[in-house]
Amino acid sequence: MKAAILNAPTGRFDIEDIAIDAPKGREVLVEVKASGLCHSDLHIASGNFGMPLPAVLGHELAGVVLALGPDVKDFAVGDHVVGSLIACCGACPPCRDHRSFQCDHPETTQRPPEHGPRLSRGDEPVTAGLGTAAFAERALVHENQLARIPDEMPFAQASLLGCGVITGVGAVRNSAKVAPSETVVVIGAGGVGLNVVAGAKLAGAARIIVVDAQPAKERLARRFGATDFIDASAADPVEAVMALTGRGADQIFEVVGKPALLRQAVRMVRKGGAVNVIGIPQPGETVEFEVLTDLIRRQVTIRGVYMGASNIKDDVPRLARDYLAGKLNLDDLISDEIALDDINAAYARLEGGAVARSVITRF
Repeated sequence: MKAAILNAPTGRFDIEDIAIDAPKGREVLVEVKASGLCHSDLHIASGNFGMPLPAVLGHELAGVVLALGPDVKDFAVGDHVVGSLIACCGACPPCRDHRSFQCDHPETTQRPPEHGPRLSRGDEPVTAGLGTAAFAERALVHENQLARIPDEMPFAQASLLGCGVITGVGAVRNSAKVAPSETVVVIGAGGVGLNVVAGAKLAGAARIIVVDAQPAKERLARRFGATDFIDASAADPVEAVMALTGRGADQIFEVVGKPALLRQAVRMVRKGGAVNVIGIPQPGETVEFEVLTDLIRRQVTIRGVYMGASNIKDDVPRLARDYLAGKLNLDDLISDEIALDDINAAYARLEGGAVARSVITRF
């Protein structure tokens, strides 16, 4: 099958033919109908995150079930599914408490060595990145990393549910639990940031302020529900937020992953408010705060948010229903639909900030 292979951590992919095994155990073979280009995959492709190479990345997956391993319990051939990088065992205390995003043993979704690799190139194993490996015509995924969706859900929009949407909307619904009376600030109007905005709108937040250094993003941010937009290239974001709110915002969502922006987030939150950290920094990056002044006296909560604290079996179908009911804007997240061969050019556009999300729909 055709796949985009990461052979070196250069941020570029090579289109090659590789082999995919038959499903074993609880694995599900999926025909990939759509695969979103998440910025997290570009982070992995460009840095040293310890993933063995060569590898197939891609974790925003939507498709149709083609075949099942003998131990699969939850799916049937022909089901429409969404994949996610959230891997869980389904049996540990967090999983039993519907906190699969905090699973103690996510490694149980990996194929045991005696079964051989899921993907291969000749005699060489190819890593199935994040358990999904969706930059390919087909994917072999443990059933715990899949969720069923309604057949009427379009695949391109569905592919975004497994990462960008559950991360953004989930951060609002599941982690921050934003209340209708609250003022929210979203730092970064990329794909995940726009989903935070959408989640805040769904929650009925009183005010949704978006901060971004690209003024061209204002129009899109407002389409997702922003009430205010601050151009960080033209004004001090902290001063601007204080001018708009008078006391700081109730909830800040940092969605870029830069230490300087996290320090700004702590300064623009109100006393007793919360900073929700979603953006992914480079490995080893740290942030310094003046603990007594910034945190203790102001009683500020700093909360790390992983994948929107989502349980994909519950949250993905709920979000699909929200979209089908016209409550959740996914259409405007898709800047373009591309062929697998165009992945490098599409990532260059994403890195330049010109698009929200490209989605591979032609393989």
